[in-house]
Amino acid sequence: MKIIVPMAGMGKRMRPHTLTVPKPLIPIAGKPIVHRLMEDIVKICQEPVDEIAYIIGPTFGEAVEKNLVNIAKSLGAKGSIYYQEEALGTAHAIMCAKESLSGPVVVAFADTLFKADFKLDASAEGIIWVKQVEDPRQFGVVKLSSDGHITDFVEKPEEFVSDLAIIGIYFFRDGEYLRSELQYLLDNDVRDKGEYQLTNALENMKNKGIRFSPGTVTEWLDCGNKSATVYTNQRYLEFIADQKLIADSAVVTNSVIIPPVFIGEGVHITDSVIGPHVSVGEKSKLKKVVISNSIVQTNTSLSDSVIADSLIGSHVHVKGQARDLNLGDYSTES
Repeated sequence: MKIIVPMAGMGKRMRPHTLTVPKPLIPIAGKPIVHRLMEDIVKICQEPVDEIAYIIGPTFGEAVEKNLVNIAKSLGAKGSIYYQEEALGTAHAIMCAKESLSGPVVVAFADTLFKADFKLDASAEGIIWVKQVEDPRQFGVVKLSSDGHITDFVEKPEEFVSDLAIIGIYFFRDGEYLRSELQYLLDNDVRDKGEYQLTNALENMKNKGIRFSPGTVTEWLDCGNKSATVYTNQRYLEFIADQKLIADSAVVTNSVIIPPVFIGEGVHITDSVIGPHVSVGEKSKLKKVVISNSIVQTNTSLSDSVIADSLIGSHVHVKGQARDLNLGDYSTES
């Protein structure tokens, strides 16, 4: 089994955080989004994952590449790095990793997390994971036949056709066949709104007899903007509340911790109330702070503040005032 992870996008809706780090490396409950996603996919696979292939932007840098390879290694897989030089759509992004498109593959776009209680059926020809949504107009959706197989793919329908939104995770039993269908789009310049789209390849495969089944998840968590990411951190902390989430090297003095919280290595907390739903990255220092429902990244200093519903980057210094913050790396507020 292989996992293909397109993640070359700029993450403009997550600025200022994505000015210094790609969106999939923003931490959720102490681990990067892409790390959490890979862990969840590996859990549902019935067979070992031997390769995780990441498609990234050419300017992401050596440190990001090393981090991604190490994530794969921690899950027992080889990490491969491919580059998408130009944003030309989902089909084009996947084809940037065409050398890894063989055998059974999962394609997972790295800006979403999910909660599921099932095992992947590797005997299926194809699976497309969906979630019922209230307003399907902003999503790609699928229509189902009476026997539960996918009959149509509809991109952002203005009139109601289905409320089953595609969440961006797919399984293909035959990676080579997927590669050939994607190559057809590129060779024949088949575009939708100027880009090469995976949904066009899926439609062609369906018309040639491939049976796609819907996979369902109990929860679909978006990381597309600051508020969504903070909420995803909240829900994820609840999912893993039974795990050890406070590092042994963390120093907590005269403070109240209200779980669930994640507190990383080397964190110092003094005269503060932390939680619920707070993640604090390694080597951060919090003094005389009341903070809830927030993400604080690494090497950050907070003092004399009341903070809620916030996303705070690394190497940030904040002192004073009560507020809802959205601060990128190396910011200072006082």
